[in-house]
Amino acid sequence: MLPLAVALASVQVHADTFIVNDIRLEGLGRLSAASVYALIPFSSGEAITDDQSSDIVRALFASGQFEDVQVLRDGNALIVRLVERPSIASITLEGNQSIGKEDLLKGLKSIGLGEGEVFKRAALDQVKLELQRQYASQGRYGATVNATAKPLPRNRVALSITIKEGDTARIKRISINGNQVFKDDALLKQLQLQSSHLLSFIYGDDKYSREKLSADLETLRSYYLDRGYLRFNVDSTQVSLSPEKNQVYIDINVSEGEPYKITDVRLAGEFPVPEADLRPLLLAQPGQVYSQKVVTLTNEIISRRLGREGYLLAEVQGVPELDDASKTAKLVFYVNPNRVMSVRRINFTGNLKTDDQVLRREMRQFEGAQASGEKIDLSKLRLQRLGYFSDVKSENVRVPGTTDQVDVNVAVTEQPSGSISASLGYSQNAGVVFGGNISQTNFLGTGNRVSLGLNRSDIRDSYNFSYVNPYFTPDGISRGYNLYLRQTKFDNLNISNYATDSFGGSVSFSYPIDETETISFSLGYDQTDVQLGTTPSKVVWDFEEANGSGLSSYIGTASWQRNTLNRGVFPTAGGSQTVGLEVGLPGSDVGFYKLTYFGQRYMPLRGRWVSRAYGRLGYGGGYGDSDVLPFYRNFFGGGFGSVRGYRDNAMGPRSSLVDKLTGLPVTGYDDEPIGGNVQIEGGLEVIFPTPFVDDNNKVRTLMFLDAGNIFDTEVVGVGGQTFKPDLGDLRYSVGIGLSWITPIGPLTFAIAKPLNEKDGDDTQVFQFSLGQGF
Repeated sequence: MLPLAVALASVQVHADTFIVNDIRLEGLGRLSAASVYALIPFSSGEAITDDQSSDIVRALFASGQFEDVQVLRDGNALIVRLVERPSIASITLEGNQSIGKEDLLKGLKSIGLGEGEVFKRAALDQVKLELQRQYASQGRYGATVNATAKPLPRNRVALSITIKEGDTARIKRISINGNQVFKDDALLKQLQLQSSHLLSFIYGDDKYSREKLSADLETLRSYYLDRGYLRFNVDSTQVSLSPEKNQVYIDINVSEGEPYKITDVRLAGEFPVPEADLRPLLLAQPGQVYSQKVVTLTNEIISRRLGREGYLLAEVQGVPELDDASKTAKLVFYVNPNRVMSVRRINFTGNLKTDDQVLRREMRQFEGAQASGEKIDLSKLRLQRLGYFSDVKSENVRVPGTTDQVDVNVAVTEQPSGSISASLGYSQNAGVVFGGNISQTNFLGTGNRVSLGLNRSDIRDSYNFSYVNPYFTPDGISRGYNLYLRQTKFDNLNISNYATDSFGGSVSFSYPIDETETISFSLGYDQTDVQLGTTPSKVVWDFEEANGSGLSSYIGTASWQRNTLNRGVFPTAGGSQTVGLEVGLPGSDVGFYKLTYFGQRYMPLRGRWVSRAYGRLGYGGGYGDSDVLPFYRNFFGGGFGSVRGYRDNAMGPRSSLVDKLTGLPVTGYDDEPIGGNVQIEGGLEVIFPTPFVDDNNKVRTLMFLDAGNIFDTEVVGVGGQTFKPDLGDLRYSVGIGLSWITPIGPLTFAIAKPLNEKDGDDTQVFQFSLGQGF
């Protein structure tokens, strides 16, 4: 752009006032005459002085469309000679890796450098400086940016930006100077940034960035404030580079001061609830060393207490009054409740698939009602437990023009809430095997759960369908249906033990007792036909002789569940317990019962590390004319959801170990798991942050110790041995696992090492599953 003074100098100066009869434009190419006339502050027929012609120059330059403007007079006509700026025909980026192309183009467009825009060389120079600044903030101090503009026909240019990012500078040393009370190692451990070490290539904590350093300085300040050092100060920081610009040296100079003790704690301000109700919430007490963490937590607790009464925007601030001579502090919590708030509207964003009604029915805060922080927090927790969202955030925004109304804005981030799996293979025994399963816990965004499965082979077909409406009634009573059919093609298989055909269905209802407890009931029918193989075991033979081959059962179930988990998928806190009873009701061909228990507890450790303990118990038996649990309803163990490192359903008694039909050789039997009527399983997991992954809401890695086995109190082994529960017969395994929420469902891997396997155990070191998490 030419300086304005140069442009004005090109104007022919005249002193007289004259009437403009005509305005002629010269030099236009891509711009229309009408658009230029619209910029000129005068029109034909108006009287102007020669000095006022400079206004035309200023107006046209201000549009940013022209490189040069000259205004000349020819009699009573004005001649405006123009040199247009070129337009940008294309922008080419090369060499950018750490900053995406789309992000770069968006940034360029925000400053007027986009395809079709007017080209401004000054803006291009600004881009070079800004990009170098951004790369420097990433620690890429050797980055270079070269920008060129190539002229094209029809007054256009092609922009080319070539970037050499260079390597990120690594932190060689971090020094903290001036600390006397706390050792360097204790302070450096608090920082995100670390000097290069063996695992830096995984954590990336030796890559310098200005933002991380600022955060670390705040962390350091908080560390001292939490220990009473109220006069702590970061005096200065110096960041220096090696001559090669690939190593960073950081020096942090601090003044520690001395710790302060609290001598008095009191409340001040306006109390909308009795002060006696607030005083027990004061965590800081006289005689304690001052802690900013305790003060902040007290602020939050009192604010939440006031929020329960509708003071949603209450402000609480703990302020220390220091006595430097005695190194003590009086702590005053100032309370400003503001007004009682009501909720005008609840707004949802981010639910692109899920209906608003699905979210709204989980809300315990209602529109038009008095606001309650407790109810808003509970609503957020209920949304997280659905398992449809990887993140749920809420914000209370005051309604403009009011003093007592807020809008509650709830932002959710949806995640896959179902799974799809398919298989196609061939087995020597089963022939061609085809399987497909679809499970969706948020079917078409309605919140209903639908599952459909189909598995077919030359020897066995299996079909199942289930549907659950969690809000069959507005108050949260759910209703569900389940149908299944499993059929064995007996003629196509030389079965040595037994096979079963079965079909049935059930209807179920669940009733919420309160926000965390639910009771459920179901009633179903099952028809199972037992077909003996060529060499059935004595257990199967005896059962078939006593009960026949066609067995009808009316099955009732009842369960109680308590759930305090903070999330529906990948929880990190809380627990759950489930007690269930399944019974073959009177009128059934076989009377049986199965009692089960499952419990788990998540306990935060440090940072993002979390532990989980779990246990699973089961016991079954017969009643009435049946004295044992039907063998086809046995418990099975092994694999995911049980003891990893052992094959699915392969634990416990096996057919080769159980007493066979008299007169038949043991070698004539297939060695296959038969399950048992007792299940004992438990374990401990340590969940840790997944390397290279910032969002652990979709990926989970853990180490585990599993223990358990399947037992039977009724069957007898070949040598007369029993399989009754014995803690000495528990199997143990350790390993590491990863689960990832993909668009087609959870994809789970585990590498496990059985610790005490015995002869005959069916182990499996590597296991994976699609559609089932940990």
